[in-house]
Parts: sequence; C-alpha cells; structure tokens
Amino acid sequence: MAPPLGNGLHTIRSEHRHSRRSVLAGVAALGAVGALGATGCTRVAAASGEDGGDLLDRLRAQGVVRLGIAGEIPFGYIDTDGHLTGEAPELAKVVFKRLGVDRVQPVPTEFGSLIPGLNSQQFDVVAAGMYVNPDRCEQVIFADPDYQMLDSFIVRKGNPKGLHTYQDVVAKKAKFATGTGYAEIQYAVGAGYKESDILIVPDQVAGLNAVEAGRADVFAGTALTTREVVKKSAKAEATRPFAPIVDGAPHVDGGAFAFRPTETKLRDAFNSELHRLKRSGELFRILRPFGFTKAEMTDLTAKELCGG
Repeated sequence: MAPPLGNGLHTIRSEHRHSRRSVLAGVAALGAVGALGATGCTRVAAASGEDGGDLLDRLRAQGVVRLGIAGEIPFGYIDTDGHLTGEAPELAKVVFKRLGVDRVQPVPTEFGSLIPGLNSQQFDVVAAGMYVNPDRCEQVIFADPDYQMLDSFIVRKGNPKGLHTYQDVVAKKAKFATGTGYAEIQYAVGAGYKESDILIVPDQVAGLNAVEAGRADVFAGTALTTREVVKKSAKAEATRPFAPIVDGAPHVDGGAFAFRPTETKLRDAFNSELHRLKRSGELFRILRPFGFTKAEMTDLTAKELCGG
C-alpha cells in the first residue's frame, strides 16, 4: 500500500493547493481526530461501540443522507445543470435507496477537508472515490472498494522520452508534474525523484496544459482521468496503465466510501448492498458511464488496503 506523505509536502513547488484521492486526505487539518481502524482492522471493534452506531436508523427516519463530495469529475461533482452526479453519488443513490433512504444531498468541500468534515458531522458519508490507505484507516472506516485503479502518464504525442514508469522519469531526468497531495507524489519520491522538484498543479486538466506547454514532460494521475482528459488533445497522449512499485512490489489502489469510526452498522449495511451490486454486474453498469472499464472492477477489500 502507498506510504503516507510526510510533513515535507510543504517543500513541493506548487501552483495550486487543492487535492483529491491523495495520500494526505487532510491529515494536517485533522487535529484531534482519533486513531481508529477501518474494515477488518483490529481497532474497529473496540472503537465502534457494541451497537455499531445509530446513524442508519436516523437516516431512514430523515429520508436523506448527506454526501461529502470534492467536486471532481468523474468521482463526485455538480454538473452544468446543477445536478449531483459522478460514480460515487450515483452508486450512493442506488445503495441508500435499498437501505431505505430515499434522497441524497451533496455537501461540496475540498478533498483535503473530507475526512475532517466527516468526523465533525458536516456530512454523513464521504462519496468521493477516496483511495483506501493505512493513514486514512486510522481516521475513518471504509466500505470495500467499488473500483480499483492503476496509474498512467500524460506525455507529449509519441512519448518522445519513453516514459512508462516512475523509474523511467528518474532515469531520464524528466520534468515531473502531478496533483496536489496525489498518491503519485509519493510513488515518484519512492522511485528516487526529488520531492522539491515536483511541479504541483490543481488537477488533470492543468496537468495536460503543463505537458502541452512544455512546462512538464510528464503528468502522473489515475489511468481513468488521464485517458479521459487527453481525448481531445492534439499534442498529448496517455501511456498504458501500470502499477507503481511500493515496498518493492506492484501496488493497486482502490477507492471506497468512508464512514465515521463509530458507524460500523451503516458501513456493514452499505457493504452488503455493494457486494450484491458487484455479483449482479449492476455496479459496472453504474460506473461505466463515467469512464470505468471492467479492468477497474475489483474484489479488493478495505482490510487488505488498510494493511491488515
């Protein structure tokens, strides 16, 4: 699993301070958030209380669940018509309907504020395609991933520098860019790239612009976002998806819904419905309109990605 970004993040050269499914997830802003486990981790039972919380019952009584989103296409956003959509909100609509909660209500925030906002009860669940990793598993509990994801690069047409892995970027001394707080930062650093030399941009669109303008040789992001953003580009292309090397082995990320540590009853009910959707194939039908392929469907568990 991806190691957490350290306090050295502030040394990275930055054009914008906005984040997504990064390793940080607002760690610096958490303050008093407790060290609590995630699905299958040993701390869950002790932290969640005997009854697993009463949020599910309250949501059924209210008839609405508040979803924390980060305004990021395709994971969770408000479209040009003012409607909530994205892979996570659309999945949430189906799952919560089956759980007896008829409506979903978006609560937009920055990605780095999702975990603090969840734990301060600004919303009921994080529905932003958030990667599951050990750092976050100390702060929230996760459902099992609804998708898995490899990395990919945006490069100039023809990939003139032959960049296919983070090791290639280091060996060829390429100008490297990625998004604020992205997990890809640590993957590059782990391969030997100097952290202070990383060009940080807001998102994949800005990454594409940086590559097209020659300010970067490569932008690293998820395979999904890179392949979607280059579709109309005449100057750039996306490389084949690959698994970054973490602790000497290929690593695959998984994105999931996050819940407050005490709400194991809601998390478990959500998981049950999610697994039914996986078995029936309906999960893929929900995610496919947002660019997901069958290669991104997964049997990964939160326990695996939490590290135990």
